[in-house]
Amino acid sequence: MLLIRPCKTSDLDDLMAISHAVGDGMTSMPACENAWREKIAASERAFSDPGKADDVSTWFMVLEDHESGRVVGTTAIYTGIGLDKPFYSYKISTLVSRSHDLGTTRHVKVLSMVNDYTGATEIGSLFLLPEYRKPGLGQFLSRARYMTLADFPERFGDTVMAELRGWQNEQGRSPLWDHLGSTFFGIDFQHAVNTTALKGTQFISDLMPKYPIYIDLLPQAARDVIGKPHDSSAPALNMLKKEGFQFTGYVDLFDGGPSVQVATQEIHTVRDSHCGRCIAGDIPANAPLYMVSNGQLENYKVALVAGQLNTQGELVISHKDADILCLNTTSPCNTCNTCNNSSDNSTMRYIEFRPAQARQASVAA
Repeated sequence: MLLIRPCKTSDLDDLMAISHAVGDGMTSMPACENAWREKIAASERAFSDPGKADDVSTWFMVLEDHESGRVVGTTAIYTGIGLDKPFYSYKISTLVSRSHDLGTTRHVKVLSMVNDYTGATEIGSLFLLPEYRKPGLGQFLSRARYMTLADFPERFGDTVMAELRGWQNEQGRSPLWDHLGSTFFGIDFQHAVNTTALKGTQFISDLMPKYPIYIDLLPQAARDVIGKPHDSSAPALNMLKKEGFQFTGYVDLFDGGPSVQVATQEIHTVRDSHCGRCIAGDIPANAPLYMVSNGQLENYKVALVAGQLNTQGELVISHKDADILCLNTTSPCNTCNTCNNSSDNSTMRYIEFRPAQARQASVAA
């Protein structure tokens, strides 16, 4: 079984290996042990009762191969973006000019640096190791975050957004960075990405012009990639759109990758998932798959399990899967030391899971 759970300190070596596998352009997963230790500590606080008081939090989860204990994928939620350090985007807008003398009206698109996503919740850091890129797993990693949003709605903002990596050529170069960002920063693309990840965004405020940039003045190569996702991010964008996310004209400051957004309660998985008691029993071999979360803040788990609705419309899962998810049926689970009779671990959230037939996202939002 593959299980999604919060990251922990013992995952550090696996997370460092994933950072090296990710490659360039993903600011949330730098190959730096100190950065990972800080992220793990922040995530442990988010998945705790004291974390309820925090406006800014990191909910970082990993996909674990339950048999081996190896971490093979990542997925995350970030709340209160822009509240502790500025969160910059470009907003594509249109300026309209009219000349009565020439009898002409001109529509010109510009890029304006904005902080419009301040306070929103961001989903990101989705990555799956190549050997685990099988149908449905990228979809599982992505949608598990929406189960978390539904399980703890008071902990997240009203708007959820996602940034996708911008397009790069075969040499890994970003045309927008080469023709725009590098002009103002004087460093290469990956240096800028690493600086953002490790030191924050102050250098952007220091060096980036505050005035609108006329898109028509950029070379065609740069114009063509504004709002265009990286080839590896295109499947993720399709999955986001299926959940209700929309592109509203915001792009990444460095590579021009698109940002998409949706009202939290309008995310399809949030809207369509159900809560009910955990009922364990015998499951037929051809039973459909369900995505199930246990709703336990400090022992959170999400898994894909076979299940069947009974005559009362309740989901029945196997005793083994209930134990792995630390869900009580008539007694505490047999495999988890954190469950006990005094806690209510009998409620689960679930939604039927139909793996998409198209190419699955393995890296990006």
